[in-house]
Amino acid sequence: MAEEKHHTEHVPEWKKNEIENIIELIQSHKVFGMVGIEGILATKIQKIRRDLKDVAVLKVSRNTLTERALNQLGESIPEMNKYLDKQTALVFTNESPFKLYKALEQTKTPSPIKGGAIAPEDIIVQKGPTSFPPGPILGELQSAGIPASIDAGKVAVKETKVVCKAGEAVPQKLATMLAKLEIYPLIVGLDLRAAYDNGTIYEPELLAIDESQYFSDITRAAQNAFNLAVNTAYPTSATIGTLLAKAFAESKNLGVNAVVFDSGVMDTLLAKAHVQMTSVASKAADKDANAVDDQLREVLGAAASAAAAAANVPEKKEEVKEEKEEEEEEEDRSEEDGMAGLGALFG
Repeated sequence: MAEEKHHTEHVPEWKKNEIENIIELIQSHKVFGMVGIEGILATKIQKIRRDLKDVAVLKVSRNTLTERALNQLGESIPEMNKYLDKQTALVFTNESPFKLYKALEQTKTPSPIKGGAIAPEDIIVQKGPTSFPPGPILGELQSAGIPASIDAGKVAVKETKVVCKAGEAVPQKLATMLAKLEIYPLIVGLDLRAAYDNGTIYEPELLAIDESQYFSDITRAAQNAFNLAVNTAYPTSATIGTLLAKAFAESKNLGVNAVVFDSGVMDTLLAKAHVQMTSVASKAADKDANAVDDQLREVLGAAASAAAAAANVPEKKEEVKEEKEEEEEEEDRSEEDGMAGLGALFG
């Protein structure tokens, strides 16, 4: 206990203040994370800090001080110490870890690679012209392993070539030529190692969400659900309009196919009959146009006769009725005459 007190007494005041500041930032923000800043120039970090000002607070501190701050917070911030490695900065925000990750990814930009640095992936120089006129640059490119020649008064790369494989150290000459050719193999920015939110630690693999693919998946799921509801006739506020339209169309088709004389399908039935008539007439015309005309006349004549007959039915009924009444009157008169004769006979 005495040794710990003795050690604390010799901690410089600025370190104590730094530790307290880190603790205060952690406690006053919903989320905090640890980011790697290896190889990032101070000017780049300052620009990133300005770009993040509306989303997060970026703080660069010594790993030892960050570790002491986390130790003082105890079990309330578990397991975050293991993400302290090499050059580390802290980031604080009140946004979600997902939004923080996206904001940090947007800080990353292509950057030239230094001589002696390890290539993160194959470095490829593409075939084609450069902006350099003939001169010493031609020999410099060739000595760096880049196949170059003069073409149309300009220095050109003769063929596409892998000049450094992933995992290999980049030679200084090659690094210089890559920068002159504006080939930037590195993607430099804040590399989120972990984010802490209310007892949960989120690593980049969990936070890296393809938003366009995610949106596409949701859209496809919604469409599939809609189709299922329509096909199973499951009524909801989203499907009722489609279900009613489908039912109307199916009922109309049934009426047309079954030749049901209803006001809702008469127009379609007449149009269908007209098309069929025209089709029959067109086919028959090729064989015997006159015969078709005669048949049509016969059909039309028969239809006209039937119509006239239908129109005269009431008149015939009326004539029959009148004839029957006349017969009854004659019978009545005959009976009266007979009665009169009997009266005269027995009068």
